[in-house]
Amino acid sequence: MNIKTVTANNRKKAFEVATAAETYPFPYALLRVQPDAKNGVATVFPDEELGGEAFTYRLADGQEDTIHLDAVLEYNRDPSYLNELLLHRLTVEAQKALESTDLTKRELIRALGTSASQFYRLLDTSNHTKSVGQMLALLHLLGRQVDVVVSPQRKAEGRPRPRSKGRRGAAV
Repeated sequence: MNIKTVTANNRKKAFEVATAAETYPFPYALLRVQPDAKNGVATVFPDEELGGEAFTYRLADGQEDTIHLDAVLEYNRDPSYLNELLLHRLTVEAQKALESTDLTKRELIRALGTSASQFYRLLDTSNHTKSVGQMLALLHLLGRQVDVVVSPQRKAEGRPRPRSKGRRGAAV
């Protein structure tokens, strides 16, 4: 996912980060180098040196910082981003468990009822097409227990979901 545009909204005290799918807010309060009334945002742009996956802003006094899109997605609790984080954590745990198991990879492949190439895709942290269910099955075979805890959100965590660009003013 790449940043298409980013704008500074001083009234809301937040950047508005637009991707192909949605526009996300990112508040000034989370910045390391914060603008204020005397030292506002002079320029902000998607940073091509980082592949369009981050934006850089510069304040009037010349200070600057770069914010990665992952920070914006995490703040807004983007469901696809959170799913990728969960899959990554499960994959890393499966890799650790695989190193300490006595089971051979061939036995695991047979027990999962899958192909060798699919098995290796399950162990690839950059593969996001696998499912949580597949990872849970693998971890179970590797002798790992995965607990899912569902609890109510605290007030500070309950952020509103952003609206897509095409649905301004429409109810979500």
